[in-house]
Amino acid sequence: MSEYKQAFKKAFPYTIPVLTGYLFIGIAFGVMYAEKGYSFLWAILMSVMVYAGSGQYLAVNFFVPGISFIQVIFLTFMVNVRHVFYGISLLERFNKIGKKRWYMIFALTDESYSLLCTTKVPKGVNEAKFLFAISVLDHLYWILGSAIGAIAKTLLPISSEGIEFAMTALFVVIFIEQWMESKNRIPELIGVVVAVSSLLVFGANNFVLPAMLVIVSLLFVGRKQLDKEGAVCR
Repeated sequence: MSEYKQAFKKAFPYTIPVLTGYLFIGIAFGVMYAEKGYSFLWAILMSVMVYAGSGQYLAVNFFVPGISFIQVIFLTFMVNVRHVFYGISLLERFNKIGKKRWYMIFALTDESYSLLCTTKVPKGVNEAKFLFAISVLDHLYWILGSAIGAIAKTLLPISSEGIEFAMTALFVVIFIEQWMESKNRIPELIGVVVAVSSLLVFGANNFVLPAMLVIVSLLFVGRKQLDKEGAVCR
């Protein structure tokens, strides 16, 4: 058995929760995108080339008159800025996996980050190939969900009212899973307290960036202690 085949075989069971989640939220994205009148092929292409989850949900609203290029850049940055902080915590690990790190950086979503941080590499499996397999599988699930949703919307009269809540629901599930699996919940508590405080101070439209800046600053300051207690992704 080749190392890649073994890595994908071992990685698949760990990605089943993401498979179930991505199929549903991918389908929701596909339905929303096709409802704008675009071909299902464009939905698939966006999931292949962009692969930004909540960023793609937001992008559905970009295809309307009056949205400037600057607004697209700013809004996309605000929604996906958290990925910068994910990447910082994985720099050391990604530097060890060679050229595959470029795809790993591109494919670093909330769900993949959660798996990369919490999943132990099985014995006898190459770590770089195992992590790569997790990222590729998650990406394929998202593409599949998007294709199903866009094609279904093209063929069937499906209403997309309220369907965008699927992404919010998935984030809640991820947080609950992280909370239940973590022995040291300091990072989660920091995130909750800072996010709620920023929401109260800056409001719903402006709290994301300051909250992320404060969270990453606190995690950097306490990194050594959190590393010792196993609370930070390595």
